[in-house]
Amino acid sequence: MIGWPLGAEQGYNAKMLAEEMGVSVVLARWADTKITKEEVSRVIKIVLDKSEGGKGDVMRKKASELPISQSTMEEATQSKHIIMFPYMAQGHLTRFLELAYRIVHHDPSFTVTIVNTPHNINNLRSAIANRPSSPSQIHLKSFPFNGSDYGLPPNSENTDGLSPSQLPLLMQACASFEAPFRQFISEVVSSEGSPLVCIITDGVMRWASDVAKSFGVFSYLFIAGAYGTTAAFSVFRNLPHLNMADGGTYDEFAVPGFPESCRFTYKDLTPRVRALDGKDEMSKLLKRGGSSSPEYNGVLCNTVEEIETFGLEVLRSYFKLPVWCVGPLIPLKLLIKNPGSNTSSGITSQRSGKKLGVEPKYCIEWLDTHPTRSVLYISFGSENAISETQMIELAKGLEDSKKPFIWVIRPPNGFDPKGDFQPEWLPSGFVDRVKKQGLVVYGWAPQLEILCHQSTGAFLSHCGWNSVLESLSQGVPLIGWPLGGEQGYNAKMLMEEMGVCVVLARWADSRITKKEVSTVIKMVLDNSKGGRGDVMRKKASEVGELMRAGVEINKGSSYNALNNFLTRCFSI
Repeated sequence: MIGWPLGAEQGYNAKMLAEEMGVSVVLARWADTKITKEEVSRVIKIVLDKSEGGKGDVMRKKASELPISQSTMEEATQSKHIIMFPYMAQGHLTRFLELAYRIVHHDPSFTVTIVNTPHNINNLRSAIANRPSSPSQIHLKSFPFNGSDYGLPPNSENTDGLSPSQLPLLMQACASFEAPFRQFISEVVSSEGSPLVCIITDGVMRWASDVAKSFGVFSYLFIAGAYGTTAAFSVFRNLPHLNMADGGTYDEFAVPGFPESCRFTYKDLTPRVRALDGKDEMSKLLKRGGSSSPEYNGVLCNTVEEIETFGLEVLRSYFKLPVWCVGPLIPLKLLIKNPGSNTSSGITSQRSGKKLGVEPKYCIEWLDTHPTRSVLYISFGSENAISETQMIELAKGLEDSKKPFIWVIRPPNGFDPKGDFQPEWLPSGFVDRVKKQGLVVYGWAPQLEILCHQSTGAFLSHCGWNSVLESLSQGVPLIGWPLGGEQGYNAKMLMEEMGVCVVLARWADSRITKKEVSTVIKMVLDNSKGGRGDVMRKKASEVGELMRAGVEINKGSSYNALNNFLTRCFSI
């Protein structure tokens, strides 16, 4: 063969054929290479030369020694089926659905089935229905689930509406899916045509890798960011803070798997982790979930090689498995330069299937009335809440800053997460006084539409990884207020390594004042040339450019990583 790869996995095929098998000469690569008639003529003559011992003769002999076996031909015609089982949390479900879209867009010969509870499957079905020209290769499968059997409130099927104390119950309940999942995998692998199968789950569904092994299929762990996830896994497994000399709040300690020079402090840990003693049930559950997971065949990471070089170095060292960076898993049309409101319109409902607390059109029209990069967007995600005291101080600080804002309000800790808004959560008269300054949203907001708008200048966030990627993809810097999970480690990296974040507070037990809130908001929204906000915005824009480059067809690191994964996922 004379090779001229033009897309997808063809470049890797050409490399293997030329370097490993010796049956090809590569003439050119891609549609943007320059070639001359002399090069074309020379290569053709080499390959067609039949002189004994010549390169063409040697290549021909090697090719004749490689008959295609019947099994290889059968494999080429087998259907390819990826089965996904995300944890029952909005951020996880959204991330998995976007990965499914990306896979079938990249290679339409794949079928992807997402498995979950009936309520979550209905939300995914709505999200798919809201998306224009949804691919037929994405299927949904529900397993019965009764949260009351596990001490959860009636009709609880995900983290939405659960208190922090109830989240461990949901995690423990995930083990109940092993039997129906095993039965489903059995049906798939034994179906007509014997399809090629692999499984993708996140860390909570650890038993899925054992199911995969029992059927001889490969399984992969799907995580968020590299730095934050690795830190969380290692802390859960090792509880390094228990070894501090005196347990002081400001003691520094190393986290196993990270370089000794990378120090963590007590304040980087969530209150829940600080409370663990290594012997309680939560410690045991998290320790199992934080093991280095040799039973997986590889790791998919929702990040880009170029934005997390240090984190990925640590991740690969910790897991000692192949790692594919396939992010950012946000809609591709939002990764074009300055997508604008028309491009982003309706995108949130196409991802979550959730009913919004405010119409996207209203938000966009409100944002249209404000100057470029002047508005602060505030949201703490679907699983997190601050305290009532913190909420009041945050409101006072917002009002004092006099900066325009959109604030997504959820019930504070100690109140029914699904309950109606209560006036006492905010300072008396606050909503009326800030009518011209801000927009208060109860429930879900069209986050992507807001972040894509040119008037949005900063994002006060819990630093969940999905939100981080959505914000930085649009060049919007962050004000960090981590509230759980790996968010504290994300915030640490965003501030110390990337310079795109200022941390205002940590956790729901920290004390803040309206002055601290107002000062940080003014600093980050200050567009003065050379100021802190200006520098952060420029760095955030640079990260956004790296994200766009990562998904560029045939060239981007994430595009090529996904391509590499799909060519290897059934037989590493």
